Amino acid sequence: MTEELLKATGLYHVFESQAEEGNVVALRGLSVALRDGEAVAVVGPSGAGKSTLLKALGGLLKPSAGVVQLAGEDITRMAAEQLVQHRRATVSFIFQEGNLLPHLSARDNVLQPLRHVGVPHREAVARVAEMLDYLGISERAHALPEQLSGGEAQRTAIARALITRPRLILADEPTGSVDPVTARSIMELFTRLHKEQEVAFLVVTHSEMVADFADRSLELQDGRFIAQHGEDVELEDLALTRELLLDAGGNLTLTPDLLEELGGPGRYEVRDLRRHRLTLSRVADERSNVCEACNTPFEGDKMQCDNCGALRG
Repeated sequence: MTEELLKATGLYHVFESQAEEGNVVALRGLSVALRDGEAVAVVGPSGAGKSTLLKALGGLLKPSAGVVQLAGEDITRMAAEQLVQHRRATVSFIFQEGNLLPHLSARDNVLQPLRHVGVPHREAVARVAEMLDYLGISERAHALPEQLSGGEAQRTAIARALITRPRLILADEPTGSVDPVTARSIMELFTRLHKEQEVAFLVVTHSEMVADFADRSLELQDGRFIAQHGEDVELEDLALTRELLLDAGGNLTLTPDLLEELGGPGRYEVRDLRRHRLTLSRVADERSNVCEACNTPFEGDKMQCDNCGALRG
């Protein structure tokens, strides 16, 4: 079985506030694991806790409670210098705006991480040239960030993230500041990197297109994972925080993985109903072959009457 590269257990984070509403709970007991070479997307609306989660997983923010293990080491208990060294050896970040240093050329922005880890200058320059060529931006190597297009700037940020040969890339809304065409080209690049370089990705996004790139995706809402989709779904990631939302109209939507676990669609009988509690039991599937409204026979497995539009009972 592939090694777990990243594992978080019971993550909580509270932002203290003097506002009338009081403190903000951004993460509510999250648990998640990511294997070596796997691509996982965390999807959710603004304010769901996506960026807070990414920072906690990457050691940029210490959670109020919980444990984060990165490459087998508990980074929540590391001293600052030890954390910096471990992070440099393991993980790189890509942010929505790229965060390029404005006074450095594209080449020198990509060169910067290698300087920090003491790679000899000649070797570093050769690696940067190779990386810029691989990402198709070698002709823009000497341009300043303000001279780059949105796509070129984001490719430069990706080159900077990859240049240290990390095992994991944490990306925060990587297509959020570019146009749809550029966004598609960036995701095609991510797919190529994931397959050719076997880099693991954890991407937080509100974009379905970005989420489709991943092997599996987790839906985050109000600081909790509420659903998971894709290959090799890990239901354990949801076990501590499973939630469903009942809207004001009385509608309850089951996510695909939960519906499958329940046994699929069908008729359910209310067996126990009390305040804050509802228990359902599946009713044996005894569908009528004739429409109860107009007596027209149903064809095959059709669920709606061709004659009057009534639903099959």
